Amino acid sequence: MVLATSCAGFGDVEVDPFTVEDGTDSVCTDLLAALPEVVDDAVQRDVSPADLPAAAWGQPVIVLRCGVPMPAAYEPDAQLFDINGLGWLPVEAEGGTVFTSVDRDIRVEVAIPDDYDPPAEVLADLSQVLLDHLPERPLP
Repeated sequence: MVLATSCAGFGDVEVDPFTVEDGTDSVCTDLLAALPEVVDDAVQRDVSPADLPAAAWGQPVIVLRCGVPMPAAYEPDAQLFDINGLGWLPVEAEGGTVFTSVDRDIRVEVAIPDDYDPPAEVLADLSQVLLDHLPERPLP
């Protein structure tokens, strides 16, 4: 409870608008409702705009976006980061890494700041929910 109170002082997390893939609305809504309140000791925060299929935790902020397109960096021989049977494509970004679940019908990306080291803790806290809600798809 103390963590929730301290994180509430940070306010809403501004999430950059993004194009949501067609046909992902209901699955993303169900997924977002099932996400854990805490990942790697980071407490969930409200996002803005509230109508985006996105979630956030902690400070520095971990941001999850549902219904994203396949990352441009994906190639059939890409090295994936396997967490509990879920294949994540890591792409280095400024101040952290963006992981995208590329082996699911509906893709989710999670931007994890370098402060969360190792990032596997965050991904492990999220992977089972994704496995429960997102059907697997064969990779090209």
